[in-house]
Amino acid sequence: MAAKGLFDNCTLPDTFCEVSGRASDSEIHRLFSRRLAKYSRSGLDRRKARAEEEMYNLGITFTLYFGDETVDRVLPFDVIPRPIIASDWAVLEAGVEQRIAALNHFLHDIYHERKILNDGVVPTDLVLGNQYYLDQMIGVDPPGGVYTHICGTDMIRDADGSFLILEDNCRTPSGVSYVIENRHLMMRSFPDLMENARVRPVSDYGVRLREKLADCAPEGVSDPNIVLLTPGLFNSAYFEHVFLAREMGVPLVEGRDLYVDETDQVFMKTVCGPEPVHVIYRRIDDAFLDPEAFREDSMLGVPGLFRAMKAGKLAIANAPGTGVADDKAVYAYMPDIIRYYLDEEPKIANVKTWVCRRPEECAYVLDHLDELVVKPVGESGGYGIVVGPKATKAELADIAKAVKADPANYIAQPMISLSTSPTLTQDGVAPRHVDLRPFAVTGKGTWVLPGGLTRVAMKKGSIIVNSSQGGGSKDTWVLS
Repeated sequence: MAAKGLFDNCTLPDTFCEVSGRASDSEIHRLFSRRLAKYSRSGLDRRKARAEEEMYNLGITFTLYFGDETVDRVLPFDVIPRPIIASDWAVLEAGVEQRIAALNHFLHDIYHERKILNDGVVPTDLVLGNQYYLDQMIGVDPPGGVYTHICGTDMIRDADGSFLILEDNCRTPSGVSYVIENRHLMMRSFPDLMENARVRPVSDYGVRLREKLADCAPEGVSDPNIVLLTPGLFNSAYFEHVFLAREMGVPLVEGRDLYVDETDQVFMKTVCGPEPVHVIYRRIDDAFLDPEAFREDSMLGVPGLFRAMKAGKLAIANAPGTGVADDKAVYAYMPDIIRYYLDEEPKIANVKTWVCRRPEECAYVLDHLDELVVKPVGESGGYGIVVGPKATKAELADIAKAVKADPANYIAQPMISLSTSPTLTQDGVAPRHVDLRPFAVTGKGTWVLPGGLTRVAMKKGSIIVNSSQGGGSKDTWVLS
């Protein structure tokens, strides 16, 4: 028997619901209120179990590290999709494109004229003293002038349903493989739900990525050889490396598969002899990319890669040194960065941010720790975050001590009620908090993948959506 009232308890007070908040949209009404609501709870459970079993069999896993131990897990998958109506997506897409244009201007400037620093818009020591700022990149012009070719922009919705940007991921953003595989799972598990659904496709990401990388090939190369450089099998995102290489139709290589000759040309070793390489999509951190230029003890990279890039014979995506734009303290200046380079107002606002390196803002944070979310500026994956309203007195005392000891390492933001999306849980369909990471690729222009990675805080009441903290994912439907 069909489950009556499947979505009856799927909203939270003072929180925007991704389904009921746009219930007047005809396509959301057709797909959710009419089609999906007819499924039984037991039927959804069965399809969810089959989908997660398929993910495990396909090797769609991520790795958690516990000291010296590692555990491979299937990313929890929710079978109830998260819809985004066309008008909302148009705003989001334009905001992401604007942001990436400003980021590329910023990265070029800080490694060349440093106008934004000299004009006092962004503090000089915040940039030049950043752990991801590379002196080796000063004066270097990446092919095509692009620094961040692949970017994942994390965003949330507030209680009014407005998008807010939470952070930028400009180094080696991960998760796009889940976006595409989630869609494949939905198409196989719910063909009846997706039949005639006007949902924008995501399956051309690999083709688009390859096109944008080819746009940035060294001058004079019309048909570039592209490879994806992975640290190897034991990397937590290795599945994604394999997936993306397959989607683009390019070789997946490790450092030992490449070498740089005396003319600064990169070659790949093959059974048919050396083949030149013109573009590398690297999934290796800056420090390990080239032992000749960075860490001498790196066994993962290739000696001479940076030399080849400086010589104009290699494009590296993303370019070394882009991590400055990932910094959560630099993030606080992004509205000013957009105005400075583009002479435009931000199309999507930042979350209000207090930068603890500023004494007056640090004092405010320390006085309001129980109201704020405190984050270390260089961490990712949800590590080190303290959610003040949910923290214990001991946790608040610990973070106060840490902020006082190293204020430049922390920012704070208000506790925002993230939007929710109906999610299948052990207690039935219930609201769970979500965020969104759209992926954009840049070459001659920027293309944004329709949708993105919707991450779900599977624990009731939690706002931490990171997979490393127990979060899951669901398919994101951009409705035409």
